[in-house]
This record gives sequence, C-alpha cells and structure tokens, in this order.
Amino acid sequence: MAHSTQALRRSTALPIPPEASPVLGRGLVLLMAVAAGLSAAGNYFAQPLLDVIEANLHIGVTAAGLIVTAAQGGYALGLILLVPLGDVMDRRKLAVGLFALTALFLLLTAGAPTGPLLIAGTALTALTSVGAQVVVPFAATLAAPAERGRIVGLVMSGVLLGGLVGRLASGALSELGGWRTAYWVNALLMAAMAVLLHRHLPRLPRSDDTAPTGYAGLLRSTLSLLRTEPLLRWRSAVAAFSMASYSVQLTALTFLLTRAPYNWNAAAIGLFGLVGVIGVVGMNFAARLSDRGRVQAVSGASAALLALSWLLLLAGESSLLWLALGVISLNVAQQAALNSSQNVVYALRPEARNRINSGFMTLFFLGGAAGAALASVVWSRAGWTGICVLGGSLAAGSFVLWVLERVRVRPRAW
Repeated sequence: MAHSTQALRRSTALPIPPEASPVLGRGLVLLMAVAAGLSAAGNYFAQPLLDVIEANLHIGVTAAGLIVTAAQGGYALGLILLVPLGDVMDRRKLAVGLFALTALFLLLTAGAPTGPLLIAGTALTALTSVGAQVVVPFAATLAAPAERGRIVGLVMSGVLLGGLVGRLASGALSELGGWRTAYWVNALLMAAMAVLLHRHLPRLPRSDDTAPTGYAGLLRSTLSLLRTEPLLRWRSAVAAFSMASYSVQLTALTFLLTRAPYNWNAAAIGLFGLVGVIGVVGMNFAARLSDRGRVQAVSGASAALLALSWLLLLAGESSLLWLALGVISLNVAQQAALNSSQNVVYALRPEARNRINSGFMTLFFLGGAAGAALASVVWSRAGWTGICVLGGSLAAGSFVLWVLERVRVRPRAW
C-alpha cells in the first residue's frame, strides 16, 4: 500500500511547485532569451579575431586554431557533465552559478597573457556557458503546455542571435579597444545577468525524486534515457543530421565567398552572415504550428526544405541572389527542425528534462562538428559542387530518419 501511494505521488507530481505560475510573463521570457544569447555569444568571439590574437600573443596558426577547438570541446563537456544537474538540484541556483562562473572565466580569458592561458580560459568559459542549455528547459518547465513550443522557440532564438551577434560584436569592439574588449564587456554583462536571474527566476527544486543521488549515477541515467526512450534516440539522430548539413554550409560559405567571383573580405562575409537572423522567424513560426498540434508536419516539412535548400545553394556558386535565398531557406529549415524536435523530446519525461536536453544537445552539436570536419575535406577535393552534394545528402538523411521514426515508433498525442 505504501509502495502504491508513493508511486501514485510520483506519477501525479507537478513539474513545477504549486506556488509557481505555469504561464510566463513577457518580461521573464525576454530575460531568459537575452541570458541565453549572452551565454552563447562568448563562444564565438574568437572566430573573427584569430589573426589579431595570433599576432598579439605571438602564437602560431595551430595554437590559434586550438582556441576554436577549445570552445567546441568545452561546450560539449558542459552539456554532458553539467546540464543533467538541473534534474537533481535547484535549477535557479544552477543557472545563476553557471552564469557567475562564466563571467569569472571570461575575465580570465580577457586577461590571458599567453596562448595556453587563453586556450584554458576559452575552454572553461565554454564549459560553464551551457547555462544557456539550463535556461531553455527551465523555460519549457515554466511554460503552459499549450505555449511550450513558442516559449522554447523564443528562448532558443536568443541562442541563435547570440552566436550571430557575438561574431559581429567581437570584431566591432576589437576596433575600439583591441581583441580583449569583447571579453571584458561580456564578463560584465554575464555578471549582471547572474544577478538578474537570481532576482527574477522562480525557485524550482529538483524535478525528479527518482533520479540517482550520486553524480556518476546521474550521468549513467542520462545515457540510460537515450537507451530507453526510442523517440529521444530518433529525434537526436534527426537533429544531428540536420545540424551536420547546416554546419557544412557555415563552414564552406567562407571558402566560397573569399574566391572569385565574390572575393569578399572578412567584414563583408560577417555582414552576409546576418541573413541567418531570418532563421529566428522560421523557428517561431514553427513553434506556433507545433503548439497547435502540427509538430510532425513541421518536422517533415523542415527536413524536406533543408534538402531543397541545397539546390538553391548550388546555383549560388556564381549568383549572389540564389546564394542568399539558399542561405535564408537553409536557416529557416534548420531552426524549424530544431524547434520541432525539442518539442517532441521535452514532452517525453518532464521530470528528466535536463538530462534529456543534455543527451539531445550533445548529439546535436556532435553532428555539427562532424559536418564541419567533412566540409573541410570535401571542399579541398570537390569544391562547391561537392559541398552541395554533401549538405544535401545529410539533409536527405535527416528526412529519411524522420520517416523511419514515424514508421517504427508508436505515435503519441502531442
């Protein structure tokens, strides 16, 4: 009897405490979106500044390249090692602590006198910048089910804009006060954001009374969810392939624009990257459709659009108009695909949402890393045509995986 009562209590437990409102106000949503964007931005500062950093610190090209690698590796470790903690501790404390630590590590990076210290600071900053991936499921938990897709889309829009604006801001700020300026400024903003999150985020205790209490057990539980939740596996694979396709474009576009007939400089390429902002529109439009029960339609349509976008990009080798249309189409498709997959996986186990997000986003970013690596190899051997074949094939793979998911996994009511 006691066991039955305990099981009933667990099955009916609310994902948020009774005193917390499930409906988010616009101010809090905006705060969470800005926080997620600031957290993501710091990982992109170094990309347009590698030449300047190399000359200032007197490090080689290889060491300069390790700065980007450190950011990617640190972020991946943070997704695996830190994000799952949101299921077993006060999520407000976790988010605030990660933002405060990121501010501290940004200061370390800004003041680094040598290349190795800069690389270490970059890795530590990226490790704790996964606070953005604690904020996203936090928002999903606070949101009413009927608006969860829209809320997640808005907060994830902050992540997308943070990456785009981070590249531009670092270049502009470096002109004013050197390459370290962007890190100083972001450190101050992250510290201020930690204070604001502490003041305005509601207190959410651990969400899963059945979660392992030990840290090693928590990490095993994250892997176990990938094994026991078929939809999580399928959606992670769908998202990984779509991100790989998107990453191929991000990597190879710079190669294309620096050669004839474009011959653009770094500043022009950075400004062209702003067309990716339109992806925010795609994400939020997809989110509204998902909230109306059309999440599977959004998933299929976005995967198909992702593949078709590569036909436009193929024509864009010598036409700026087709290239711009292809980049816009690809961004809209990718952001819509990500939002729809997040809607699916966040609905699986509300009490384990942080561990689910950890597994999902880890595979998502691994897909992006694989796409970038493949793009570099294919570009050197087959040029832009090979890039379009590669990107289109990965996008088609995402669509095929979505079809197989629909066939093999019993449909749920979304």
